[in-house]
Amino acid sequence: MNTKIKKLKIKDIIERATAVSSDDGETVYKNIVDCINDNMIVELDFSEITILTTAFLNSAIGQLYNDFSSEELNKAIVFKNIANEDKILFKKVIERAREYFKDKKGFEDSANDAIYGR
Repeated sequence: MNTKIKKLKIKDIIERATAVSSDDGETVYKNIVDCINDNMIVELDFSEITILTTAFLNSAIGQLYNDFSSEELNKAIVFKNIANEDKILFKKVIERAREYFKDKKGFEDSANDAIYGR
């Protein structure tokens, strides 16, 4: 059971107030995975983040759904200090990640059909 809480302040991890790049998201993702694998509850603190993009969130949060179930993530991650205007980004990223990793091949086939007309 998860008992220890690991606080991860996004600004401290990426060393800037703008969470925009997928590379920075990847760094956060690795930190989260390490904590979850060590049976810790992860508290992700978004205080002082002034700009947040879906590219960052897809890398940091979205790809977690490839490694863990929604239930596991709901138990393991607590989000703190998310700006109201950014909450919609989280919702979109999480919904897309759940759909994508539930049926990765079907999702890719649909995308290819739409792009290439197959």
